[in-house]
Amino acid sequence: MLTAAGTMPVWSDEPRPNPNPCKEGDEGLFEITNRDGRARLGKLHTKHGILETPTLLPVINPNIRTIEPREMWDRYGIGALITNSYIIWKHDNLKEKAIADGVHELIDYPGIIMTDSGTFQSYIYGDIEVGVEEIVEFQRTIGVDIATMLDVFSRPDMKHSEVEAAVDETIVRAPVSVKTSQDTMLNGPIQGGLFPELRRKSATEMAKFDFSVHPIGGIVPVMEQHRYREYAKIMMSTLPFLPSNRPVHMFGCGHPMLFPMSIALGADLFDSAAYALFARDGRILSPWGTEKLEGLIEWPIMMPCISGFTPEAVRKLPKVERIKLLSKYNLEITLAELARCRQAVRDGTIWRLVEQRSHQHPALRDAFLWLTTNPATASFTKFITNEIPLDETTASKDYSSIGSFEDSWQWVVNSQLTPRKGGEQWGSMDTINRPHIVGAKNLLSQRWHQRDVEGVGSEHVMIFYGDSGPWRDKCDKVVAKLLHLIPGVEVLINTPIGLMPYSLEDLNPFCHVEGPDWIWKNKLDMVVVTQELESLGLAGRSIIPIELRAENLESRIYDKITDAGLAIDCELTEGMMVIGSDDDFKLARLQLNRLKAADKFAVLFNVDHATAHELSAELTFNVNKYGRIKNVLSASGNHLSSFRLGDGGLSLNNAGAIELFSRRRRQLPKQFSATDINPYSGEGLAVIVVNSDAEPFVRKGRNVFHGFTIACDPWLRPGEACLICSESGELIGHGVSQCTANEVSVMKKGVAVKTRDGIKLD
Repeated sequence: MLTAAGTMPVWSDEPRPNPNPCKEGDEGLFEITNRDGRARLGKLHTKHGILETPTLLPVINPNIRTIEPREMWDRYGIGALITNSYIIWKHDNLKEKAIADGVHELIDYPGIIMTDSGTFQSYIYGDIEVGVEEIVEFQRTIGVDIATMLDVFSRPDMKHSEVEAAVDETIVRAPVSVKTSQDTMLNGPIQGGLFPELRRKSATEMAKFDFSVHPIGGIVPVMEQHRYREYAKIMMSTLPFLPSNRPVHMFGCGHPMLFPMSIALGADLFDSAAYALFARDGRILSPWGTEKLEGLIEWPIMMPCISGFTPEAVRKLPKVERIKLLSKYNLEITLAELARCRQAVRDGTIWRLVEQRSHQHPALRDAFLWLTTNPATASFTKFITNEIPLDETTASKDYSSIGSFEDSWQWVVNSQLTPRKGGEQWGSMDTINRPHIVGAKNLLSQRWHQRDVEGVGSEHVMIFYGDSGPWRDKCDKVVAKLLHLIPGVEVLINTPIGLMPYSLEDLNPFCHVEGPDWIWKNKLDMVVVTQELESLGLAGRSIIPIELRAENLESRIYDKITDAGLAIDCELTEGMMVIGSDDDFKLARLQLNRLKAADKFAVLFNVDHATAHELSAELTFNVNKYGRIKNVLSASGNHLSSFRLGDGGLSLNNAGAIELFSRRRRQLPKQFSATDINPYSGEGLAVIVVNSDAEPFVRKGRNVFHGFTIACDPWLRPGEACLICSESGELIGHGVSQCTANEVSVMKKGVAVKTRDGIKLD
């Protein structure tokens, strides 16, 4: 079935219906419909349809139409394209028809049309003749959907002073351009060359004006020179400082090789004439680079348009036919890679796709390694590079910029969904630097705390290693005994991505790392273990390592405890530690379950350490036949929350929401504030406040929509449980946040919170 615009429709030779305009009042609004960290699927609402993103806007030269725009619409379902208003303005025959009939009639295309202003032509050919207001007014007159202001292009070889002048002049031109555009959606390009501080300045200042889309300009020469590390730096210097309710357009980027990384960092729109330009040069696009038609015996990727041709047959075609066929091939490859990226966002695997693609070009690999290793290396110093042998990771570190991108990397990490369902596929040491794994480890270091227990074992940690989960069948009984015998000890599990407390043994991503057997069988790396213990607040404790694959687990643990000099009141009978009566053992199991609940309250609900353990002190549990916790019940039998099987997370119930809300210490938020996770550990679930129009719907369990929110806590993050309050400060519901605090402050359309349940009025 064909779609009006957007994500990959069925390719067809049949005509496609014209698009329907967006709802009245929605023009220019952007909503997020799905996400994987900063990668997002969205909808941009326009007069000529709703554009689903991320997507490509093919460049159409009105004078040279390699593939007709109507064919792009009918056959490929391409919902938007870009053409050049300066070229139309400069050629009288095009200009007259565009003014008389409109740009859609001029190029015979019913979908969304964006136009460029001539800035890129000024970069290629020198000065252009049109004025700032004139070109915006012209675009509005010919009926484009998204116009572009005339900005000043900045090349990567320009001096700082020259680039700053270009940025300042573009900012000066912004208000008159916005005013001239009237009700036409307008692009506000971001310049700044290779200077991060100028990119940030441009983004911050341009964000103050009423633009609909923000193209990232000046990147074509960077891409042409394969300077992909610089390309990544441009994105990291710019996107965190742009409003989340406006799509980001990578101006001139159309090579499929760059799509996964760009989308993972927050890009929404792409445009390029590469599909046609490369075809004219006898080259074809691929996700790993380009291939020359000359010399090909077989197609590297089979696409529909060339299914009846061999490369040799295409080489024999007349030039015009050959160029058109190769242009279609390049376009199909491009659309297919975008579809692959969108599906990866839905599946929560976009960063894995970035990892895979990074191995397909050396410059892309360098950019990827810079992204995943440099922003977090503030403790390194320059002299280290002279003291150690280089490998691909150390060579990719940019010590000149240490610390300058940490906030931007945190911007990526703080948007990650964790825990998440499904296994975590091992992809070499790159795996540890996946943003959602970094985010998961951050939550442990920020929210988990050792127990306030003195006495035997308080100077020790016991670390299980050598085997993958599930661990509860093998270890729950013995851990319960350990907490009874040596109550001060902290029991941890070593996983391929780091240490985790045993109390969180079923929590993704730690428990479901899928890979070769050796990643679990590895011995403890004491350097890494020491660092991880420090991050968990356990520095200085003596380590008792326990290998899980060997036989006689309890007797070996008993021997290790004895060797460590810990005095325990326990007998070893037939290889099993005996701690007293059956009632003593049942109580020990219950205490372990309470510890599991307390630590999940702390890590997943952001409850402070003391409150989490106070809450759990009298909890009881419904467990399944395998002993796994299903439901968490208060002392009075109220159902507070449920342990989730798929990801090890917690699902909140009304009674739990009421209990946690009653324990909130901080005043309810009165306004929106910037996203900030770190300083608010232990402050409880984030609160989002809705207006009076939304209150009755939330109480009925309806979702919270953007546009009906008036305040939220700064630690609101996607995928976490949150509490929903009325303007008067009453708890009216709870749900799962779909956005960050920054996003909820600016978005006007889409779902802000998926409500689990409403709190009904008595």
